[in-house]
Amino acid sequence: MLPPMARKAITDDPKKLANLIDLVNLPSTLREFVGQSQISRLGFFNSVWSYIKTNNLQDPNNKNVVNCDEKLKMILLGKPQIELAELPMLIKLHFPKDPK
Repeated sequence: MLPPMARKAITDDPKKLANLIDLVNLPSTLREFVGQSQISRLGFFNSVWSYIKTNNLQDPNNKNVVNCDEKLKMILLGKPQIELAELPMLIKLHFPKDPK
């Protein structure tokens, strides 16, 4: 369930929702990571989050920090560590807006 502010933002501007759920052809590095040729930005975010949780990559002392392994570094600009707040922005870089 979406928080009220996010729900309001999406209902006020349906394009924001479309940007999250539209399927996009992935470049090869992202394709290798998720094992699919097309995925939505939201789906990709969920795949990354699942990978982080499955491989126990959150810092045990600070759960707001992710320690990137080699596979995660490939898609997160080579950073060895990221804050969880940075994750959506780093993923968004791989999904540019279509010029209209």
